[in-house]
Amino acid sequence: MNHISITTLEAPELDIYARLSEGQLFHYNEPKEGLFIAESPKVIGRALDAGYEPVSFLMEERHIETEGREILERPVCAGVPVFTAPFDVLTRLTGFKLTRGMLCAVKRKKMPGIEEICAGARRIAILENVENPTNVGAIFRSAAALNMDAVLLTSACSDPLYRRAIRVSMGTVFQVPWTYIENKNVSWPQGGMDLLHEYGFKTVAMALRNDSVRIDDEKLHEEEKLAIILGTEGDGLAAETMADCDYTVKIPMSHGVDSLNVAAASAVAFWEFGK
Repeated sequence: MNHISITTLEAPELDIYARLSEGQLFHYNEPKEGLFIAESPKVIGRALDAGYEPVSFLMEERHIETEGREILERPVCAGVPVFTAPFDVLTRLTGFKLTRGMLCAVKRKKMPGIEEICAGARRIAILENVENPTNVGAIFRSAAALNMDAVLLTSACSDPLYRRAIRVSMGTVFQVPWTYIENKNVSWPQGGMDLLHEYGFKTVAMALRNDSVRIDDEKLHEEEKLAIILGTEGDGLAAETMADCDYTVKIPMSHGVDSLNVAAASAVAFWEFGK
């Protein structure tokens, strides 16, 4: 094990944990893919299980033989630097209480193509401009738990590999296949909708409109492939997106509640359509 005790908080090796922004980590290895930070042995383990490559670890020394032992003993971690320091030093360094005392800097992988993500999928989620990383992480956790086969995101969505999104998802961002629906050849919504239809999906807009079908409508469950589209916090889906969808579905509300948070709405939709 390449164990390195931290003697100064200013060590340049620690920049990626304490002094670089999410954006700087994203561009860290340009023109190659950048880095992200994963927290806790469970989340780190899920990243490694998905084939991601660790760059270094930052942890309490006591966790080398406890929480982090199984992770550090994996062959992929051989020779990877393991920086350690007392709990209070790590708290000052990172600016927050570490989740079970372990961080890992990880290399991003090349994004898969849309066709690869959709191949063999029956139920997928589309996130349109969901900007809050907490919501993105929660949606991924629901997608993993409630039988969604993949997630596609528009370019304005928060990055699923931002630290908070990963943490809220409990590492399920490494288990559910995902990619961005927009690229140089595909626009959203028109180009993306056309592509989804080409792949055999019927599109479902989750929206607060009265001209909609019930979420438990038998017609929806009879569809072989469904793409469930969720919109940004507050404004919901764009009018153009709703106009292009095959179905519009409204979750019934009671007690004067006008809507659910997008993450909560995703769980309801995924439960119903993932049966």
